[in-house]
Amino acid sequence: MPPQVFDPVADAALAFATARDGGVAIFKADVGYAIIGHTEEAIARIYRAKDRSFSKPCGCFADWRLFCEAIVTSQTAHDFVSAVIHDEGLPLSIVGTFRPEHPLIANAAPYVRRNATKSGTIDLLLNAGPTHDEIARLAVENGIGIFGSSANRSLSGSKFVFEAIEPEVREAVDLALDRGPCRYSNEFGLGSTIIDLASFEPIRIGICFEEICAVARNRFDIDIPNQVKT
Repeated sequence: MPPQVFDPVADAALAFATARDGGVAIFKADVGYAIIGHTEEAIARIYRAKDRSFSKPCGCFADWRLFCEAIVTSQTAHDFVSAVIHDEGLPLSIVGTFRPEHPLIANAAPYVRRNATKSGTIDLLLNAGPTHDEIARLAVENGIGIFGSSANRSLSGSKFVFEAIEPEVREAVDLALDRGPCRYSNEFGLGSTIIDLASFEPIRIGICFEEICAVARNRFDIDIPNQVKT
């Protein structure tokens, strides 16, 4: 029997609608299964299901348009992000200073905004596969921020197959899309690489880290340290 084929755009529409309407959804991104929500109740459910510390902000599922509109950064950092996600086609998470007046941030519930930002910065996941990218497009188009994290218990590592997601997490959601193995995986459960755009230091050394470092070094003469920012 041939493998079942799923439409990532249709999956994105389902996941986005679930989050928009106050629910919690799990979907497959290239960098691991993700869990998302939009409302205060949904984000609180995500934190409870993951047993996640509130000292760790959740991320925002984003596209290039949102990055350009919401993040305040240098031209070098702007061009670096473009080179990574457009020229090299790599997934990337960034932490950067955000514009508080941007609708996706300003219109988020105070509880959500408090748990999705830290010291004037926000984490954006970019170019993480067709379902992620369509969810991000719908978020910007509809003015509704989509926030969340990797679909796993906190500190247990990203999950690259649906079956590896803990029952406590799977059972806490309204929509769970099992779509087979993710594009990227590793034995350490490391998700997307996260780069601080102010310092070019890694907050997480994860998927495609060496390739991202090569872009920084070869295109911008920037040496990203092989050590996580503390």
